[in-house]
Amino acid sequence: MSDAYLIRHCAPTLAGLKTGSIFVCPYETQEALLDSVRQMNRRLHCKGLRVLPLRFSEKRALIYIYRPKKLSADLADSTAAKLLQQYGYNTDSCEKCVVTLIRKLRAQADFPHEIGLFLGYPPEDVCGFMENNACGCKCVGCWKVYGDEDAARRKFALYKKCSRVYWDQWKKGKNIERLTVAG
Repeated sequence: MSDAYLIRHCAPTLAGLKTGSIFVCPYETQEALLDSVRQMNRRLHCKGLRVLPLRFSEKRALIYIYRPKKLSADLADSTAAKLLQQYGYNTDSCEKCVVTLIRKLRAQADFPHEIGLFLGYPPEDVCGFMENNACGCKCVGCWKVYGDEDAARRKFALYKKCSRVYWDQWKKGKNIERLTVAG
């Protein structure tokens, strides 16, 4: 897993603007990927980030990078907690929720729609997506919006700008540790 992958797909999370990001990462061997994940965790742990492989397919892995403190706060939201409990999550801790998410992702081909809560999407939008079968949203950006459209559009613009700035800075030689905001 290269720094370029993280910068390209996870800049808002690295900047502390977003709870988490997921991306698909190619790999030669599962052992090599797991070694890369361990190395990245050593590099970013002091910044308050954690990197986990969510599931593996042939030569590709779904990687999750997140801020455990932000995730804990997000999942403590009453709407988020209620939704997760409905879908079989033990909401005593965010770690237990992440373990359940991993189990679900590895057991089924489709994404469990509650994954949006693990990425920092507003609970009302995650609920709206699930209740409306992904139809009838107000707008689409990083996610489908069913709640506050103006707030979502501002976030989409912020994430886009952050991604552009981080990519430019990385191309100019700033390493991922310097670009990652401690949190």
